[in-house]
Amino acid sequence: MTASALVTFGIPSLALAAVAALALAIHRFTSPGRRRSHTVVFVAAMGGWLAITGALAAAGFFAVEGALPPRPVVLMVPTVGLAVALAVSGIGRELAERAPLAFLIGIHAFRFPLELVMHQAAREGTMPEQMAFTGVNFDIVTGATAIAVALLIAAGRAPRWLVVGWAVLGSVLLVAIGAIAIASLPAFQAFGTEPERVNTWVMYFPFVWLPAGLVASALFGHIVLWRRIIRDGARSRSGSSSLVVAPADPSRR
Repeated sequence: MTASALVTFGIPSLALAAVAALALAIHRFTSPGRRRSHTVVFVAAMGGWLAITGALAAAGFFAVEGALPPRPVVLMVPTVGLAVALAVSGIGRELAERAPLAFLIGIHAFRFPLELVMHQAAREGTMPEQMAFTGVNFDIVTGATAIAVALLIAAGRAPRWLVVGWAVLGSVLLVAIGAIAIASLPAFQAFGTEPERVNTWVMYFPFVWLPAGLVASALFGHIVLWRRIIRDGARSRSGSSSLVVAPADPSRR
Protein backbone atom coordinates (compact mmCIF):
# COMPACT_ATOMS: atom_id res chain seq x y z
CA MET A 1 0.00 0.00 0.00
CA THR A 2 1.65 3.21 -1.20
CA ALA A 3 0.80 6.83 -0.48
CA SER A 4 2.36 10.27 -0.46
CA ALA A 5 4.67 11.38 2.34
CA LEU A 6 1.88 13.54 3.78
CA VAL A 7 -0.38 10.52 4.24
CA THR A 8 2.37 8.04 5.12
CA PHE A 9 3.80 10.21 7.88
CA GLY A 10 0.67 12.17 8.74
CA ILE A 11 -1.36 9.24 10.09
CA PRO A 12 1.28 7.84 12.48
CA SER A 13 2.40 11.33 13.54
CA LEU A 14 -1.13 12.33 14.51
CA ALA A 15 -1.68 8.99 16.27
CA LEU A 16 1.46 9.38 18.37
CA ALA A 17 0.65 13.03 19.08
CA ALA A 18 -2.90 12.21 20.24
CA VAL A 19 -1.74 9.40 22.53
CA ALA A 20 1.10 11.54 23.88
CA ALA A 21 -1.24 14.46 24.61
CA LEU A 22 -3.56 12.19 26.57
CA ALA A 23 -0.64 10.65 28.47
CA LEU A 24 0.68 14.10 29.39
CA ALA A 25 -2.80 15.15 30.53
CA ILE A 26 -3.10 12.05 32.71
CA HIS A 27 0.27 12.84 34.26
CA ARG A 28 -0.64 16.49 34.72
CA PHE A 29 -4.13 16.19 36.14
CA THR A 30 -4.16 12.88 38.01
CA SER A 31 -3.86 13.11 41.80
CA PRO A 32 -0.21 12.99 42.96
CA GLY A 33 -0.53 9.60 44.61
CA ARG A 34 -1.76 7.94 41.41
CA ARG A 35 -0.02 10.04 38.81
CA ARG A 36 2.84 7.70 38.07
CA SER A 37 0.87 4.46 38.05
CA HIS A 38 -1.94 5.86 35.89
CA THR A 39 0.50 7.33 33.39
CA VAL A 40 2.52 4.12 33.18
CA VAL A 41 -0.60 1.99 32.68
CA PHE A 42 -1.97 4.28 29.95
CA VAL A 43 1.34 4.54 28.08
CA ALA A 44 1.96 0.79 28.36
CA ALA A 45 -1.55 -0.07 27.16
CA MET A 46 -1.77 2.37 24.27
CA GLY A 47 1.90 2.20 23.35
CA GLY A 48 1.84 -1.58 23.49
CA TRP A 49 -1.24 -1.75 21.29
CA LEU A 50 0.33 0.58 18.72
CA ALA A 51 3.47 -1.56 18.71
CA ILE A 52 1.51 -4.81 18.33
CA THR A 53 -0.78 -3.56 15.57
CA GLY A 54 2.10 -1.90 13.77
CA ALA A 55 4.16 -5.09 13.79
CA LEU A 56 1.23 -7.27 12.71
CA ALA A 57 0.27 -4.88 9.92
CA ALA A 58 3.86 -4.66 8.68
CA ALA A 59 3.94 -8.46 8.58
CA GLY A 60 0.73 -8.56 6.50
CA PHE A 61 -1.34 -10.21 9.25
CA PHE A 62 -4.38 -7.96 8.91
CA ALA A 63 -4.39 -8.12 5.11
CA VAL A 64 -5.06 -11.88 5.00
CA GLU A 65 -8.51 -12.50 3.51
CA GLY A 66 -10.80 -15.36 4.48
CA ALA A 67 -9.19 -15.93 7.87
CA LEU A 68 -11.23 -16.85 10.94
CA PRO A 69 -11.82 -14.77 12.90
CA PRO A 70 -11.78 -12.05 10.21
CA ARG A 71 -8.68 -9.93 10.59
CA PRO A 72 -10.60 -6.60 10.76
CA VAL A 73 -12.38 -8.04 13.83
CA VAL A 74 -9.00 -8.88 15.38
CA LEU A 75 -8.06 -5.23 14.87
CA MET A 76 -11.25 -3.41 15.85
CA VAL A 77 -12.60 -5.38 18.82
CA PRO A 78 -9.45 -5.01 20.96
CA THR A 79 -9.10 -1.37 19.85
CA VAL A 80 -12.59 -0.49 21.05
CA GLY A 81 -12.25 -2.67 24.13
CA LEU A 82 -8.98 -1.04 25.16
CA ALA A 83 -10.32 2.51 24.75
CA VAL A 84 -13.47 1.70 26.73
CA ALA A 85 -11.57 -0.13 29.47
CA LEU A 86 -9.17 2.78 29.99
CA ALA A 87 -11.95 5.37 29.91
CA VAL A 88 -14.13 3.61 32.51
CA SER A 89 -11.16 2.84 34.75
CA GLY A 90 -9.74 5.00 37.49
CA ILE A 91 -7.61 6.69 34.83
CA GLY A 92 -10.69 7.93 33.00
CA ARG A 93 -12.41 8.85 36.25
CA GLU A 94 -9.59 11.06 37.45
CA LEU A 95 -9.17 12.71 34.07
CA ALA A 96 -12.92 13.39 33.94
CA GLU A 97 -12.92 14.88 37.42
CA ARG A 98 -9.68 16.87 37.40
CA ALA A 99 -8.84 17.93 33.83
CA PRO A 100 -10.17 21.30 32.60
CA LEU A 101 -13.30 20.89 30.51
CA ALA A 102 -11.67 23.00 27.80
CA PHE A 103 -8.99 20.33 27.48
CA LEU A 104 -11.47 17.45 27.37
CA ILE A 105 -13.07 19.04 24.32
CA GLY A 106 -10.00 20.74 22.85
CA ILE A 107 -8.10 17.44 22.62
CA HIS A 108 -10.44 16.45 19.81
CA ALA A 109 -8.98 19.19 17.63
CA PHE A 110 -6.63 16.53 16.21
CA ARG A 111 -9.58 15.30 14.18
CA PHE A 112 -9.38 18.41 11.96
CA PRO A 113 -5.87 17.80 10.55
CA LEU A 114 -6.66 14.09 10.49
CA GLU A 115 -9.55 14.70 8.12
CA LEU A 116 -7.30 16.80 5.89
CA VAL A 117 -4.81 13.93 5.70
CA MET A 118 -7.63 11.49 5.00
CA HIS A 119 -8.90 13.79 2.25
CA GLN A 120 -5.47 13.66 0.64
CA ALA A 121 -5.48 9.87 0.96
CA ALA A 122 -8.81 9.76 -0.86
CA ARG A 123 -7.50 12.06 -3.61
CA GLU A 124 -4.58 9.69 -4.14
CA GLY A 125 -6.84 6.64 -4.24
CA THR A 126 -5.27 5.19 -1.09
CA MET A 127 -8.47 5.54 0.95
CA PRO A 128 -12.05 5.08 -0.30
CA GLU A 129 -13.70 8.39 -1.22
CA GLN A 130 -16.70 7.79 1.05
CA MET A 131 -14.44 7.95 4.11
CA ALA A 132 -13.40 11.54 3.35
CA PHE A 133 -15.36 14.74 3.98
CA THR A 134 -15.96 14.94 0.24
CA GLY A 135 -17.82 11.64 0.65
CA VAL A 136 -20.11 10.90 3.58
CA ASN A 137 -17.75 11.47 6.52
CA PHE A 138 -18.32 14.82 8.24
CA ASP A 139 -16.11 14.30 11.30
CA ILE A 140 -14.06 17.31 10.23
CA VAL A 141 -16.83 19.37 11.87
CA THR A 142 -15.92 17.81 15.22
CA GLY A 143 -12.29 18.84 14.97
CA ALA A 144 -13.04 22.36 13.78
CA THR A 145 -15.71 23.08 16.38
CA ALA A 146 -13.66 21.55 19.20
CA ILE A 147 -11.29 24.49 18.98
CA ALA A 148 -14.08 27.09 19.11
CA VAL A 149 -15.96 25.41 21.95
CA ALA A 150 -12.79 24.91 23.99
CA LEU A 151 -11.98 28.62 23.66
CA LEU A 152 -15.50 29.57 24.81
CA ILE A 153 -15.15 27.26 27.79
CA ALA A 154 -11.77 28.73 28.70
CA ALA A 155 -13.37 32.18 28.58
CA GLY A 156 -16.21 31.01 30.83
CA ARG A 157 -18.82 31.65 28.14
CA ALA A 158 -19.99 28.10 27.35
CA PRO A 159 -23.44 27.13 28.68
CA ARG A 160 -24.26 23.53 29.45
CA TRP A 161 -26.40 23.07 26.34
CA LEU A 162 -23.44 23.96 24.10
CA VAL A 163 -21.12 21.48 25.79
CA VAL A 164 -23.70 18.69 25.72
CA GLY A 165 -24.64 19.50 22.13
CA TRP A 166 -21.01 19.36 21.04
CA ALA A 167 -20.51 16.04 22.87
CA VAL A 168 -23.55 14.58 21.11
CA LEU A 169 -22.38 15.85 17.71
CA GLY A 170 -18.85 14.51 18.15
CA SER A 171 -20.06 11.15 19.41
CA VAL A 172 -22.52 10.73 16.55
CA LEU A 173 -19.94 11.66 13.92
CA LEU A 174 -17.39 9.28 15.45
CA VAL A 175 -19.90 6.43 15.33
CA ALA A 176 -20.82 7.43 11.78
CA ILE A 177 -17.28 7.26 10.41
CA GLY A 178 -16.79 3.98 12.23
CA ALA A 179 -19.89 2.60 10.55
CA ILE A 180 -18.75 3.89 7.15
CA ALA A 181 -15.33 2.29 7.57
CA ILE A 182 -16.86 -1.05 8.60
CA ALA A 183 -19.44 -0.97 5.80
CA SER A 184 -16.59 -0.38 3.34
CA LEU A 185 -14.63 -3.47 4.40
CA PRO A 186 -14.21 -6.32 1.88
CA ALA A 187 -16.77 -8.40 3.79
CA PHE A 188 -19.53 -5.84 3.14
CA GLN A 189 -18.53 -3.55 0.24
CA ALA A 190 -21.61 -1.39 0.92
CA PHE A 191 -20.29 1.48 -1.21
CA GLY A 192 -19.28 -0.59 -4.23
CA THR A 193 -17.06 -3.48 -5.20
CA GLU A 194 -14.50 -1.41 -7.08
CA PRO A 195 -11.05 -1.60 -5.42
CA GLU A 196 -11.07 2.16 -4.78
CA ARG A 197 -14.36 1.79 -2.88
CA VAL A 198 -13.20 -0.99 -0.55
CA ASN A 199 -11.56 -0.18 2.77
CA THR A 200 -8.36 -2.19 2.90
CA TRP A 201 -5.79 0.52 3.53
CA VAL A 202 -6.09 0.44 7.34
CA MET A 203 -4.89 -3.16 7.29
CA TYR A 204 -1.40 -1.97 6.35
CA PHE A 205 1.30 -0.14 8.31
CA PRO A 206 1.34 2.76 9.16
CA PHE A 207 -2.32 3.32 8.28
CA VAL A 208 -3.38 0.70 10.83
CA TRP A 209 -2.71 3.38 13.45
CA LEU A 210 -5.76 5.28 12.22
CA PRO A 211 -8.10 2.89 14.06
CA ALA A 212 -5.57 1.58 16.60
CA GLY A 213 -4.39 5.01 17.75
CA LEU A 214 -6.62 7.81 16.49
CA VAL A 215 -10.04 6.17 16.72
CA ALA A 216 -9.08 4.72 20.11
CA SER A 217 -8.00 8.17 21.34
CA ALA A 218 -11.21 9.79 20.11
CA LEU A 219 -13.36 7.11 21.72
CA PHE A 220 -11.45 7.35 25.00
CA GLY A 221 -11.83 11.12 24.92
CA HIS A 222 -15.58 11.00 24.34
CA ILE A 223 -16.24 8.53 27.13
CA VAL A 224 -14.19 10.62 29.56
CA LEU A 225 -16.03 13.76 28.43
CA TRP A 226 -19.41 12.11 28.99
CA ARG A 227 -18.30 11.07 32.48
CA ARG A 228 -17.53 14.73 33.16
CA ILE A 229 -20.84 15.94 31.72
CA ILE A 230 -22.85 13.43 33.75
CA ARG A 231 -20.98 14.33 36.93
CA ASP A 232 -21.42 18.07 36.40
CA GLY A 233 -25.05 17.53 35.46
CA ALA A 234 -25.67 15.86 38.80
CA ARG A 235 -24.01 18.78 40.56
CA SER A 236 -26.05 21.25 38.55
CA ARG A 237 -29.29 19.54 39.55
CA SER A 238 -28.20 19.78 43.17
CA GLY A 239 -28.01 23.55 42.72
CA SER A 240 -24.25 24.00 42.78
CA SER A 241 -24.02 25.44 39.25
CA SER A 242 -26.07 26.11 36.13
CA LEU A 243 -23.09 25.60 33.84
CA VAL A 244 -20.79 22.71 33.13
CA VAL A 245 -17.87 25.13 33.10
CA ALA A 246 -16.32 25.92 36.46
CA PRO A 247 -13.06 27.57 37.48
CA ALA A 248 -10.21 25.16 38.09
CA ASP A 249 -9.41 24.44 41.73
CA PRO A 250 -5.62 24.62 42.18
CA SER A 251 -5.87 22.60 45.41
CA ARG A 252 -6.93 19.53 43.37
CA ARG A 253 -3.84 19.55 41.20
